[in-house]
Parts: sequence; C-alpha cells; structure tokens
Amino acid sequence: MAYAIIAAGGTQLRVEPGRFYDINRLPVEPDEKITIDDVLMVENGDQVTVGKPLVSGASVSGTIMSHLRAKKIIVYKMQPKKKTRKKRGHRQDLTRVMIDSITVDGQTITADTAEEIATVE
Repeated sequence: MAYAIIAAGGTQLRVEPGRFYDINRLPVEPDEKITIDDVLMVENGDQVTVGKPLVSGASVSGTIMSHLRAKKIIVYKMQPKKKTRKKRGHRQDLTRVMIDSITVDGQTITADTAEEIATVE
C-alpha cells in the first residue's frame, strides 16, 4: 500500500491515491487540479522516504471535487451561580480533494500501481 503524509490546510494528513479527503477550505475552484509540495513522508511498498522536514522532489497531485461545510459544533459556555450562559455554533468550511497520484524521485504512484504493489506483496 502506497501513501504519503502531507501538510495542507494547516493540518497533516495521511493520503492514498484514489481516495478523497476533506481539508480546510482552499481558494481553488471545483474541477481544478492542484499540486501539494509539502510532503513529509512517502511509503511505497517497502520503500519509506522521510523528509527533514520535507521530502525533496516529492509532490501529491489531486483534483478539487467540491466545497462543503462540516457538521455543526455547539459551543456552550456557562458560569455557575452568575447566570451567564453562551451558546454558539460553528461550521467549518471544507474542500473535498480527490488524490490522483503521488510523485517521488520521478516515479508516479497512482491508484492502479498501488493496487499492483499490494497484490505482489
């Protein structure tokens, strides 16, 4: 199984080719291609490449599927014996990204090649 750990949208994610992930809102229109160069680690079968802090020459390419909002989170603050209560809600703006491929050292890993590597092992 091939995967990469990337830094995108202020968080670190473990991503695999052929899957989609929800990350904090990116200023990109739907159906556009993006390339994420902040790759912290790549595993391709038995090969593990760890960056210090980033893996040089590695990138993850994906397609923006849509923009959406997360489930509502209720924030309730209360101070006992003072009759102070605050109830607020928050919905995070998200971007859904389909990961197309992972590129490291000139080798491109797609969902098809990742399945072939997994069946050989």
